[in-house]
Amino acid sequence: MQTADVQKTNPEPTAWLERLHLAVQGPEDGPPVLLLHGWGSSAWLMAPIAEALADRYRVFNVDLPGHGLTPPPPAPWGVAEHAALVAELIRTRIGRPVVLIGHSNGGRIGLYLASEPEGPELLRALVLISPSGMRPRRPWHYYVRATLARLLKAPFQVLPQPLREPALDWLRHTVVWKALGSSDYRRLEGVMREVFVRIVNTYVEDRLDRIRIPVLVFWGERDRAVGRTQMERLVQALPDAGLVVLKNAGHYGYLDDPDTFIAATRYFLEHLPER
Repeated sequence: MQTADVQKTNPEPTAWLERLHLAVQGPEDGPPVLLLHGWGSSAWLMAPIAEALADRYRVFNVDLPGHGLTPPPPAPWGVAEHAALVAELIRTRIGRPVVLIGHSNGGRIGLYLASEPEGPELLRALVLISPSGMRPRRPWHYYVRATLARLLKAPFQVLPQPLREPALDWLRHTVVWKALGSSDYRRLEGVMREVFVRIVNTYVEDRLDRIRIPVLVFWGERDRAVGRTQMERLVQALPDAGLVVLKNAGHYGYLDDPDTFIAATRYFLEHLPER
């Protein structure tokens, strides 16, 4: 495993000297492929993709901030900050436009970056596995919990800054607050809780018409985290996209049906227009 230090040069939170843990495989002159794992995952779970493609491609497999061997960010970064960090990684560490393969939240970050003005310069194409970022249909009790959480938090927001953060930290550790959060949220501590909240509340629908690169989307028919209608809406909104439905696969379709995933991905990569 190799470690790349990436420093953002603008005044955003990503100006912090980021210590990304990065695994690199494949021939140095191979077309570059960048792997982005999902929330709560790591580069380790993306390793089968890297191993399958490393015969021909230069594969960069990264632990995103707060995952695997990469430390948490210094502040509650959202999708924009993660996308800016990935952009800087491509510019300074890879140096060529990449095909970005993103699973779940990694796909959301990829879509966001592709919709930025610099996206076409940094990305040749996207391969997405059950990407998040499309607004789901929520049950009524989700909105009840969200409203209660906002009401509980509101009195603390008017406190002076020196008191606000300790008070909010106390609130986050109460039984009532924990009961309102998702299981993913309850498992988190510190800044990663706020990172999670910012990320899961960021949707990409209104950015999709800006994406001009080819996109291949995979979805497992047994996926309970991302719905088929979300994936169909995503593909329909993109100018150049296709959907592959993986039979007998769930949210980790690339692990459940690796043969189909790798075969379709290879075909897609081999038929991309030259850059």
